[in-house]
Amino acid sequence: MKRILSYNVNGIRAAIKKGFMDWLVDENPDVVCIQETKAQPGEMSEDEFANLGYHIYAHSAEKKGYSGVAILTKEKPDQVVYGMNNPKYDAEGRVIRADFGDLTVISVYFPSGTTGGPRQVFKMDFLADFHAWLNELRKERPNLVISGDYNICRLWIDIHNPEKQQKTSGFLPEEREWFQQFVDDGYCDSFREVVTEPHHYSWWSYRAGSRARNKGWRIDYHLLSEPLKKKVKDAGILSEVVHSDHCPVWVELND
Repeated sequence: MKRILSYNVNGIRAAIKKGFMDWLVDENPDVVCIQETKAQPGEMSEDEFANLGYHIYAHSAEKKGYSGVAILTKEKPDQVVYGMNNPKYDAEGRVIRADFGDLTVISVYFPSGTTGGPRQVFKMDFLADFHAWLNELRKERPNLVISGDYNICRLWIDIHNPEKQQKTSGFLPEEREWFQQFVDDGYCDSFREVVTEPHHYSWWSYRAGSRARNKGWRIDYHLLSEPLKKKVKDAGILSEVVHSDHCPVWVELND
């Protein structure tokens, strides 16, 4: 069985200062997909992770202190692929892939469109191009776990006060339409295979006590390609973990 976590740490160095390493020891996952490392290779306490039994593979943005994804794993992968062979996105460190036997785990950090204008266009371009890239990958690697910060609430029950959020990036109709098409194309939202109730979130604004009042968004996911759907044992959100404005989300797969 593999226990896979995804966690936007909002800066891996900041998270480590807030107790990330001790938490990792206690939680003891097999794989952690990290987003927003905001660090370059050599700046991520690689030796400390090695001492805890984890290999770390990172794809950093060219711009320092920005974006970046990583995979922590106890089992050494057969192959690691950095980026999606598209300089437009790879310069921002948005995708990293690790292959374990017939299983592929991807850590992905979708662009945010919150500044509007060109970045929302960039986000919509990424959605289309990432989907197309995955569909090509799926032909040779059919068992995909796509873990990360998607920066989109998929369903009305995935965001507080949905009626008032429909003009907000992350809950725009065209973003939710993309997400529905993505799921319909043979990708499974593992959390919603297990939990159907509302008010389960993975990100909260730092403003106005949003987290204490659970006024959040569910934007962190483990999407699985169709062959893995039957292998979902359990899934959940660790909302009590507070190294970041996000919290970790997890999925357990049967062998």
